[in-house]
Amino acid sequence: MALTPSTMLPLGTPAPPFALPDAVTGNTITLDDLPGTALLVMFICNHCPFVVHVRAEFARLERDYAERGVAIVAINSNSLRTHPQDGPEAMARLAREQGWGFPFLMDATQDVARAYHAACTPDFFLFDAARTLVYRGQLDG
Repeated sequence: MALTPSTMLPLGTPAPPFALPDAVTGNTITLDDLPGTALLVMFICNHCPFVVHVRAEFARLERDYAERGVAIVAINSNSLRTHPQDGPEAMARLAREQGWGFPFLMDATQDVARAYHAACTPDFFLFDAARTLVYRGQLDG
């Protein structure tokens, strides 16, 4: 598998809005629903070997950064036609198995991924309290 580099949504860009279903709760979550002094948007999926390698870190990130007021949301933008293993039921099961408390959203149209210029998984976008992009790229250790 080839490593796909992150694309570069320019720093300082406002967070693109979204309204997507949470695979765990079934509720629609919007950008405005996410509280916090900062927001981490993670584009992930169930099957990607790079995600599988780091997904245990997501619960740690959630735990460590919740104390600092950072909200986290994960978005899966894979096509269900080509990646049925990334469907909502499998997403919910994975979130429960991993102990994730953050929303795990399904972007079936891939519109949100395009708005964020997300090209690979995992891809991370960190926004400050004003929802302005301050970091984009891969998970740094």
